[in-house]
Amino acid sequence: MRYLSTRGNPDRKRFCEILLEGLAPDGGLYLPEAYPQVSDATLQQWRTVYHQQGYAALAFEILSLYIDDIPADDLRALCAKTYTAEVFGTGEIVPLRHLEDGVWIEALSNGPTLAFKDMAMQLLGNLFEYELGRRGEELNILGATSGDTGSAAEYAMRGKKGVRVFMTSPHGRMSPFQQAQMFSLQDANIHNIAINGVFDDCQDIVKAVSNDLAFKRKYKIGTVNSINWARLLAQVVYYFAGYFQATASDPMNIRAGVGSFSVIEPSKVSFAVPSGNFGNVCAGHVARQMGLPVDKLVVATNENDVLDEFFRTGVYRVRGTADTHETSSPSMDISKASNFERFVFDLLGRDGARVKALFGEGLSKTGQFDLSADPAFAQAATRYGFVSGKSTHANRLQTIQDTWSRHGMVIDTHTADGLKVGLEQRTAGVPMVVLETALPIKFAATIVEALGREPERPAKFEGIEALPKRVQVMDADVAAIQALIAAECGY
Repeated sequence: MRYLSTRGNPDRKRFCEILLEGLAPDGGLYLPEAYPQVSDATLQQWRTVYHQQGYAALAFEILSLYIDDIPADDLRALCAKTYTAEVFGTGEIVPLRHLEDGVWIEALSNGPTLAFKDMAMQLLGNLFEYELGRRGEELNILGATSGDTGSAAEYAMRGKKGVRVFMTSPHGRMSPFQQAQMFSLQDANIHNIAINGVFDDCQDIVKAVSNDLAFKRKYKIGTVNSINWARLLAQVVYYFAGYFQATASDPMNIRAGVGSFSVIEPSKVSFAVPSGNFGNVCAGHVARQMGLPVDKLVVATNENDVLDEFFRTGVYRVRGTADTHETSSPSMDISKASNFERFVFDLLGRDGARVKALFGEGLSKTGQFDLSADPAFAQAATRYGFVSGKSTHANRLQTIQDTWSRHGMVIDTHTADGLKVGLEQRTAGVPMVVLETALPIKFAATIVEALGREPERPAKFEGIEALPKRVQVMDADVAAIQALIAAECGY
C-alpha cells in the first residue's frame, strides 16, 4: 500500500513514513492510492470475527489492508494492546444503545478522556511508540484542539518514550471540564498552549509549522490531528463495528453472546455524525468507499455551518475569527474543516492540481470556492451518500430534553446535534446510527440548563477542575510557537 498527496506531489510513501510526517510536503493530506475493496464474503467473515473475537480483532483485519510495513504479528499485538476493557471500560468497546425503532447511538466515549477521539488516539500513541522505538528516534507532536482531541492525545502520549506533545487550544473557549482534563496534567512531556483566538487560529499554526519543512525536519514535528492519516484510519473501524451490530438479526442479544450473526433486511445503514473538522465523517466516507453498505452519511453541524452550507449549495466558504460562533457544542466551533480536502479530492476524480488550486491559492485569496455548477457536486449525495443539516442551541436543548424524557438517556451537546439532524434525514426501513462524541459531563452547564440536573461524573474525575493547572497563554504567533518548541527540545 502506497499513499499520495491530495495536492499532486508525485512521491508515494508507505504507512510508517506518513505516520510520523503528518502533512505532505506540498501541504496536502495523505490518502491511499486506492481504497481496498471489501467483498460480500469478506464482510461476512469480518462480521464473524467481530462478534466472536471482538473489536481488536476486527481492527487488525481492517488496518492490515492499509499497513504493510509493520509485521502482522506486531500489528495484531498493537491492536490487542489498545482495545481492551481496561482502557475502554467495557469489552464491547463501542456498544450500540437502542433509542427507538430503527435509531441507535453508537457509544464511542468509553475511553480515558470520555470522548470518541480516544478510539483513534490510543492506537496512535502505541503506533508512535512502536515506530520510534524501531528507528531510535524522537517525535515532537504539535496539535490543535477545540476540546477533545487535546485531552485524548495527551492521555495517549503521556509518558510515551521519545514523544513530546505541544497542544494548542483556543483560550477560554473550551468547557471547564475539557480545560481541566488537559491543563491538570503534570507530565514533563506534555505542554499546553492556550492561544488568544479560535480553533482555526490553532489549526493554522499547526499547518504553518508543518509547512516549514526545514523546521519540521530539524525538530521532527508530527501531528495527531485528523490530518494524520493514521488517526482517521483507526476511526474507520467503528463504522464497520456499528454496521455489524445494527444489522444483526437480534442486536440486543448479539452483545450478550446469544442469537445468530445473520443479516437483517435491508442491509444498508445510515450514520449521523456531528461534524466540525470533517475527520470523523471522512472515516465513514473511507468505509463506504471500501464497500461498507452505507446509505447516507449525515453531516450534522452546529451554528458554524460551513459544511452544511457546502452540501446544500456547493459553496465552501471559510469564516474568519470574528464570524466563528462560540456555541454550546464547542468542539465543533470550526470554520475551516481540514479533512474536507480529502473528500473533495475524491469528489473531483483525484485531480491533485485542481485540489491544490482550490485549497491552496484559492482559499488563501478569496476564502471560498464554488462547485455548485460542477457536475461532480451532484455526486456528493448521489454517489457518495452525503447529506447535511444544522442544529442550534435551542435545538440542542430540546433534543437533550426529549431524549431524557422519552428514553431516560442523557446525551452530550454534540451527540444532540447529530441526533437532531439524523432524525431529519431518516429513510424508512434503514437503521440510523448516531455517533456519540462525548459523555455529558464534559458539557455540564448545558445539561443543567436543559435538564436542571448535573450529569453523572465518573469517580476518577471528581474535583478535576480544582487541580493545579500547567498551561501557557500565547498569541497566535507561529514564530513564538516555534521558539517554544526549540527551547523545550534544547537543540
